[in-house]
Amino acid sequence: MQKDMNAVQDLVVGIDIGGQTTKCGVVDARGNVVTQTVIRSDTYTEPEPYIADVASALRKIIADAKAEGNIRGIGVGAPNGNYYTGQIENAVNLTWGGTKTIEFAKLLSAQMDGIPVSLTNDANAAAMGEMTYGAARGMKDFIMITLGTGVGSGIVIDGKIVYGHDGFAGELGHTCVVRNNGRQCNCGKTGCLETYCSATGVARTAREWLEMTDTPSLLRSLDKISSKDVYDAAKEGDELAKKIFDYTGTMLGWAFANFIEFSAPEAIVLFGGLARSKEFLREPIEKAMNANVLPLWKNKVKLVFSMLKESDAAILGASALAWEL
Repeated sequence: MQKDMNAVQDLVVGIDIGGQTTKCGVVDARGNVVTQTVIRSDTYTEPEPYIADVASALRKIIADAKAEGNIRGIGVGAPNGNYYTGQIENAVNLTWGGTKTIEFAKLLSAQMDGIPVSLTNDANAAAMGEMTYGAARGMKDFIMITLGTGVGSGIVIDGKIVYGHDGFAGELGHTCVVRNNGRQCNCGKTGCLETYCSATGVARTAREWLEMTDTPSLLRSLDKISSKDVYDAAKEGDELAKKIFDYTGTMLGWAFANFIEFSAPEAIVLFGGLARSKEFLREPIEKAMNANVLPLWKNKVKLVFSMLKESDAAILGASALAWEL
C-alpha cells in the first residue's frame, strides 16, 4: 500500500549520547516513550560504524512501535553538539570523537532515509525536555543545570535556548569558582565549577577531606568512593558526608547567584544523578544563592528539581528538539 505523504506525523525519536551508553526512544506528543533501547557508545574508535549501529537500533524500535513512515524527526543530545551546524566537535569524552569535527546530523539523516535530524548539546536537550514535558512547562526564562559526571547548563530566555554566535553558549560548568589553586579540569582550566559540584567533584571532595582530617566516617571503609556512596553515608547520618553536601551546595549557590544576575530567570532547574541528593543540597544552595544575589532577586528565583521520569528523561530531552523540525 502506498504511504500517504500528507499523513500527520505524530511521533519523534530522541537520542541521548553519553560517554558509555546511547539511549534511543520513540516518543509521542504527550511525552510517552513508546519504545526504547540502549547501545554502547564506548566500543567504537570511529564515528561511521557507531552511526550505522545507531541507525540500525532506530529502525528496530521504529518497527517495534509500528511507526514506519510516521517519524517527524530525530532529536539528538550529545557532548559538544552544535545546534547550528549539526556537528559534534572535539568531543574528547567520546571514544570515537576525539579532536574530530563529525557531521553527525547529516550522516545520521542519510542512514535514516532522509528523516531530518536536529542536534544540540546534552544540557540544552535537557532544558528542552523540561520546557516541553517537565518542571519548566509554561516557563519562558530559566536555567537548566545538569549535575552528572560534569556540570552542564542550558539557558532559556524568552522561551528560546541561548546558543550564542557559534552554537556553544551555556558552558556554566566551566565558570571559575576557585581562582587560586583550583582543581584541574578536563577542559584545561583550573577551578571550574564542575570540578567541585559534579558527581566526580563530590567524590573528589570526599577523598580530599578524608586525607586531610581524622573525622570518623562510614566512607573510610571504602576503597573507591562515588557520589552515591557519599549520599548513602549522609542518609545514614554521617556527619562528614553531610558536610560535603553542605560545601557542594554552598558552592552551587554562589555560582547560581552570579547566573541569576546574568539572565534573571524565573527558576533554576536541577537535573542529573547528583540532583537526587536534593534533601542535602536544597538548603545550602538556597541559603548561599539568596545571601549572594542582588536584593532585587533575593528569595525570588525558584530552585526546582526535574520532574521527568529518570529512566526516560534523557530520551525526552533529546526528542523535544525534533518537534521543531
